[in-house]
Amino acid sequence: MAAFLLGAVLLIVQPQIVPSTPAINSKAETSSQSVQRELLKKTSQKNDFKENIHSNGSCQQLPQTIIIGVRKGGTRALLEMLSLHPDIAAAETEVHFFDWEDHYRNGLQWYINQMPFSYPYQITVEKTPAYFTSPKVPERVYNMNQSMRLLLILRDPSERVLSDYTQVFYNHMQKHKPYPSIEQFLIKDGELNVDYKAINRSLYYIHMQNWLKYFPLDHIHIVDGDKLIKDPFPEIEKVERFLKLSPQINASNFYFNKTKGFYCLRDSGRERCLHESKGRAHPQVDTWLLEKLHEYFHEPNKKFFELVGRTFDWH
Repeated sequence: MAAFLLGAVLLIVQPQIVPSTPAINSKAETSSQSVQRELLKKTSQKNDFKENIHSNGSCQQLPQTIIIGVRKGGTRALLEMLSLHPDIAAAETEVHFFDWEDHYRNGLQWYINQMPFSYPYQITVEKTPAYFTSPKVPERVYNMNQSMRLLLILRDPSERVLSDYTQVFYNHMQKHKPYPSIEQFLIKDGELNVDYKAINRSLYYIHMQNWLKYFPLDHIHIVDGDKLIKDPFPEIEKVERFLKLSPQINASNFYFNKTKGFYCLRDSGRERCLHESKGRAHPQVDTWLLEKLHEYFHEPNKKFFELVGRTFDWH
């Protein structure tokens, strides 16, 4: 009996073992990790991958860097500017591997097949802006590569909301489909409609908390999207340093296009600008409504600044 009581006491006072992997919700773990286990069963061993090798010695490989977002933050501009570097090989389209279930179930071999051919000295990059706000994505990226270097480009949350609406508006116009005014989305019963998805995407601190469960802050470089628009070179220099790239991109690679109203790129004498869908004018919004947006984002922005130890020039 004494031995039994002693064993019970030891069991009660035994310290809990701290897990070496990030803590996650048990319900979410069941579905997400079961899919991940099946994924890794198919493609976890190096020999399981089919190496698509080109005759010139290049091959397709998993990305070492992902631009995770944010939507309408300037991800396309960032990728195009980063592609000026000879040591960067970028996927041309948004892959949506980690956030679309149909793609994710295809496994890592499918993911590799979406990547560009690159040389061993090059860094492969893909960008999918929806990754940042997708709850499942951080864990899935972590399970693939715990050392992943992540690029996140952000802009003023209020401006991002307007840009988000503008993109969807023009998509409808091109298909000759009617679309409500922005006021119909932003206002509900005389108040700001905080259930509007575009507003939720601008609550950066909520989504950032999810990523920081899996990746340390020094693995996530935040690009100031507002500064990238006004003066791109200093921001790209910071990205080069974060990725440990040799300084190859110069101020001469950028020139301001007065007609378009933003910076374009110059590469080996060839000039190119972003697609005409970029840099569209935002809808005119009443001052009082803009002030409501600024007021609403004040506290969330403050929480984000504290979370990342950095401030941005947002309203």
